[in-house]
Amino acid sequence: MHICVLGAGITGLAAAYSLQLEGHQVTVVDQAAAPGQGASGGNGAQLSYAYVQPLADPAIWGQLPKLLLAADSPLQFLLQADPHQWRWGLQFLAACRRSRSEHSTAWLLGLAARSRQGFEQMLADLRPDVDHHSPGKLVLLPSAAGLDAAQAQIDLQARLGGPAQRLVSAAESVAIEPALAAYQQQFAGAVYTPSESAADCLKVCQALARALTQRGATLLYNTPIERLVLSGGQVQAAHSARGPLRADHFVLALGSDTLRLCQPLGLRPPVYPLKGYSLTLDVSAQPTQAPQVSVTDSARKVVFARIGQRLRVAGMVELTGYGRAIPPSRIETLRRATAEVFPACRTEGEVQPWSGLRPATPSGLPITGRVRGGPGNLWLNTGHGALGFTLAFGTAAALVSDLRA
Repeated sequence: MHICVLGAGITGLAAAYSLQLEGHQVTVVDQAAAPGQGASGGNGAQLSYAYVQPLADPAIWGQLPKLLLAADSPLQFLLQADPHQWRWGLQFLAACRRSRSEHSTAWLLGLAARSRQGFEQMLADLRPDVDHHSPGKLVLLPSAAGLDAAQAQIDLQARLGGPAQRLVSAAESVAIEPALAAYQQQFAGAVYTPSESAADCLKVCQALARALTQRGATLLYNTPIERLVLSGGQVQAAHSARGPLRADHFVLALGSDTLRLCQPLGLRPPVYPLKGYSLTLDVSAQPTQAPQVSVTDSARKVVFARIGQRLRVAGMVELTGYGRAIPPSRIETLRRATAEVFPACRTEGEVQPWSGLRPATPSGLPITGRVRGGPGNLWLNTGHGALGFTLAFGTAAALVSDLRA
């Protein structure tokens, strides 16, 4: 079949790559001038297949007052004149229940395992230079209560057959990642997952785009889609300035922009952008001062990932609409976090600031498949939140399976 994938971020390109392997003719369309320019290019770089605590978690209730009121909070919420934002927020709070969180954990673990398999098969197939390595990951926890909650999550994931991980003390964390030595007194312990990996998502997007083109796919950049044209309960074409783009099936992998094309069809997928930021430091001159192991500071909501001779620092969550401006204060927050967690790591100079709109569902579970009540040949592949890189090949595999059925 001829399948048109709208979106050239990691989720769209992973889907297109998997569909092409299945034997389909593929066209990929994106409004940007190159692949990976939306929420993918400057993301946190971590591939978190094991510790998959859902976005909607009951612990949020205790954290919410501080997150909303603290001047230096990693969370910002700006009420918009947007009923979709209000609806999403209420659905998110409703999903912060233990039973829902446990169900989401089980679902995410299965999807993540499938995604790891697909990603590793892609690496074996293409052998791309994407700074991929598997250094393990430490999730730093600020208190004894945080350690207890993390142990409960580890136990749950172990019962569900998840990868091996364990709690380690602050001293053990430093033994695993010596660059944390100066920060040892600032956290109580960590979740350590030896199997976790990292890679440059932008390089992965570029490698997928090259492979797709070399194998006969059509990739159209600088091509914003204006609307979907329906006839007889099917999408007949995606209309752009280039004219109508026709196909047998259409996959919406447009991240938070998916809603714009769905609403005129009477469809309202529960996806809202969670804006995040990153900076990237050149650490080639200080290889031992920057971490090798991936690190997540749960108190700061900041992640650190080594990608080649660079350190990617990413974090923060803003529910503030669809703007992608980069306030200097947010980049300064990431710079300051880096200096405090890894004080020997130099943070002055060029930091390659970035922002992205991570498309999230209230539960944290991505939406993959046909839209209920929608056209029979319209498929969604969105809502991955902060786990887009991690889950992209899992949702691609699910999409391929559904199209076979």
